[in-house]
Amino acid sequence: MKKISYERIYQSQEYLSELGDIHHRALFGGYTLAVDNAVFAMVSDGELYLRACEQSATYYVKHASSFLTLLKRGRPVLLNYFRVDDGLWQDRGTLLQLSSFALEAARRERYQRYQRNRLKDLPNLTFQIEVLLFEVGITNEEMLRELGAKASWLKIRAQNKQLGIKVLFALEGAIEGLHEAALPAEIRQELTEWFNALPESVENRSAM
Repeated sequence: MKKISYERIYQSQEYLSELGDIHHRALFGGYTLAVDNAVFAMVSDGELYLRACEQSATYYVKHASSFLTLLKRGRPVLLNYFRVDDGLWQDRGTLLQLSSFALEAARRERYQRYQRNRLKDLPNLTFQIEVLLFEVGITNEEMLRELGAKASWLKIRAQNKQLGIKVLFALEGAIEGLHEAALPAEIRQELTEWFNALPESVENRSAM
């Protein structure tokens, strides 16, 4: 089945090359297709599914298209992607148009999400810290929360050896929704003990 899916990915890249450089990535047993990190389609079990949007609604409603269901943590999840059937594969003009609609919708959603969730808008996080987080692949609040303050700090620290405890406090405060000065004493103490136990932490105590 993996081979069939890869064949479909390569076919999609060929048919939809006008959209740009299409990259694929494994996700929940399937594969996402994206242009400039905007995911507009998925491939699962050898089938291509396009992101549904307002512009494509007339098509997928008229053709009673089936939607993609994937297993996430053992549970079926219905996704907003409709299947490209044999008839649509034969109509390359319509396929390209619907794919273009899907890509534009993905780009709009990504831009809107980026505007809403700028890291610098969280408590304590300056533009400078946002840039440091971006450089290590932490680009949104969800990723920051998932990693936690310590793991995020260590990622930054790997590239910025002078990083100090103030950024650790700032990250924890951002996650908790608090100014770093308002962090509970027990949290500050726990973070301080963790920081002081790190190799070479002494020389960085007064750093950024």
